[in-house]
Amino acid sequence: MLSVKIQCPAKINLTLKVLDKRPDGFHNIESVMQTISLYDYLTINVEPAETLQIKLSGNSKEIPYNEKNLVYKAAKLFCEELNKSKTESDISVILRAEPEESQNIKRSFALLRMTNNFNCKISINIEKNIPVAAGLAGGSTDAAGTIFGLNEIFKKPFSQEKLHELCAQLGSDLNVCLTGGRVLSKGRGEIVEPLEFEPFNLSLIKPENLGISAKEAYEKFAKKHPSPQPSPSKGEGDFALLPTLTLPNKGGSILSNSGEGFKRSDFQNDLEWAIIDDYKELQEIKSKYPSAVMSGSGSTYYIINDIFQNQKGYWISNNLFAVEFGVAVYNH
Repeated sequence: MLSVKIQCPAKINLTLKVLDKRPDGFHNIESVMQTISLYDYLTINVEPAETLQIKLSGNSKEIPYNEKNLVYKAAKLFCEELNKSKTESDISVILRAEPEESQNIKRSFALLRMTNNFNCKISINIEKNIPVAAGLAGGSTDAAGTIFGLNEIFKKPFSQEKLHELCAQLGSDLNVCLTGGRVLSKGRGEIVEPLEFEPFNLSLIKPENLGISAKEAYEKFAKKHPSPQPSPSKGEGDFALLPTLTLPNKGGSILSNSGEGFKRSDFQNDLEWAIIDDYKELQEIKSKYPSAVMSGSGSTYYIINDIFQNQKGYWISNNLFAVEFGVAVYNH
């Protein structure tokens, strides 16, 4: 059996601007994203089999452990692409010099690859620490970690460029999680441009019983702003001014604009503006912590260089920090 353990970081959106709607139904966005020190862990085991088998397990009751899980889809896609690229020269990749005890299993894989299809049993245990439906890319980072981890197990048959291509087929945030650090994300989120890393501390808060899907958030944005701005041409956009990572402003709250509603210009995240009217839990967070910002489609908020006070009904994770990496092999 070949094994690897992968560390999969969450991400936050330092800024998120929603642009025009695409022909495929998604919206174009521009978002500065940052991976942080909150991790899921994947333990991936692979062994020879006559047919492709993907078995998922884990510690969370909030996610499916079947073909509906993005991790399952990522593993299946990786194996399908491996079959497409199968050549005799690929076989030598699996048989690179390794400790003696690994050679028999590797030769078994090599024999399988010389048949019509490369099949195996893939078992993946998902240790969830990132909240589900929280705007932190918990599902996306696990899927990116699956593609990255399988590529590691099979001694990197695919280039980094190919891994990004596979990630882009599965979702909008996978490429961010694969790259890690601070990035500017464009398109529907699959186009990433690395930015200069700047360390900072942060804390997270999320209503325990409130999960918001990206589909809901974008639909509410479309209703609230029926004529979104077009995609900016190269060199344009709102991201020359990145968020200033200083101690939070303890001043007034945007919620003081009673009677006028919430103004889009008051928010760093367009999706926060789109949904905050509908959820008193989010309004309570914003009222108590005016400098807090919602991540992604919510319902998690973060605050920079400060902490949240314990509060009944809310999940809180204080004293986290920005990290310079994405999904990675975990050797600890």
